[in-house]
Amino acid sequence: MVMIFLNDLAGVRGLPWWTYHLPAHVNGMTYVDMVFPFFLFIVGLSLPLAVNHRLSRRASLGGLALHVLGRSMALVILGVALANAEKIDPTLSHIGANLWLLLVLIGAILFWNVYPRSSNKARLFLAMKTCGLVLMLAMFVLFRRVDKGGHVAWLDFSYWEILGLIGWTYLAVCILYIPTRRWRWAPVGWCVVFCALNTLTSAHLIHFTERLPFYVWPWSSGCFCLICMAGAAVSTFVLSNIFATNMSRKALISFSFAAILFLFGFLLSPLGISKIRATPTWALYSAGAATVFFLALYWICDMRHKTQWAALVRPAGANTLLTYLLPDIYFVTLGSIALPFQWETGWGGVIKSAVFTVLMLGLAALLTKARVRLQV
Repeated sequence: MVMIFLNDLAGVRGLPWWTYHLPAHVNGMTYVDMVFPFFLFIVGLSLPLAVNHRLSRRASLGGLALHVLGRSMALVILGVALANAEKIDPTLSHIGANLWLLLVLIGAILFWNVYPRSSNKARLFLAMKTCGLVLMLAMFVLFRRVDKGGHVAWLDFSYWEILGLIGWTYLAVCILYIPTRRWRWAPVGWCVVFCALNTLTSAHLIHFTERLPFYVWPWSSGCFCLICMAGAAVSTFVLSNIFATNMSRKALISFSFAAILFLFGFLLSPLGISKIRATPTWALYSAGAATVFFLALYWICDMRHKTQWAALVRPAGANTLLTYLLPDIYFVTLGSIALPFQWETGWGGVIKSAVFTVLMLGLAALLTKARVRLQV
């Protein structure tokens, strides 16, 4: 929900500085700079649960590896599509940018939709999945752009959008987490390794982390993996009985972990505080804040059973991927239609973005009820 709101709010002018991403040359971070790392932290939180659940169903490690690879590549494919939509050359591709992206997303929905398993329409569902896959492949085959040198080129893989970054970080973390998952201190140990890697990279003491291609060194500077692995550590602290069996002790361990993250973030702040530069302080502060937020939500929702307040955001949790894609589907279909609340400055713009967010969540709820739900 926050991601949808802030993406729309980015186009509103005349708001305080803390309502936008800080530019790369500025040392600091706003709450806007913490949304993406919260996504990464959530991936880490869910990782031990998902891996244990799949292995409990007698899945082999080979099958688990294929599952992880498929999920990460699906997110990378969607991220690449979103990042390249504005770069398409309609003349060379024989299709406009909006229509191209719309067809890719329709194909994605058809292919990754969760269809009923016990149904007499199994052949129809298989045909729909096949059509979705063919549609996506056809759009990627058609894609052409003109690069900075004026040459005809294919997709640009220099930036994968948030979905692609999440997918690749998930893969990079799984490569290390799954083989070491039985060692209870492994997630914390990997956090230390990634923090050291990110620190050395930010201090320009090592350079291979940024020079090697992603398929050779998937962990990059270690920044994103640090946040994700911190989520896996907190999941181990709170959602299992490995370190403690009562909630008071679990909370103490987790708050201590958050305090250590904040402390090292402060000590490393001379290296800069920046999301765009992926500095260790930004990662550590974000992971520490996410830990505190998670503990608060866990206490409210799981311990106190107070969940009715979250009814508005329930569609975003139950159908996350589709909810994330809905604004893009809106902008390539109805985005050119002038709405009565199309304010672009000040509080009017904030209200407009809030209304748009509620509309997207409402649409997600309707689609979820209609059994349109994406899962990679």
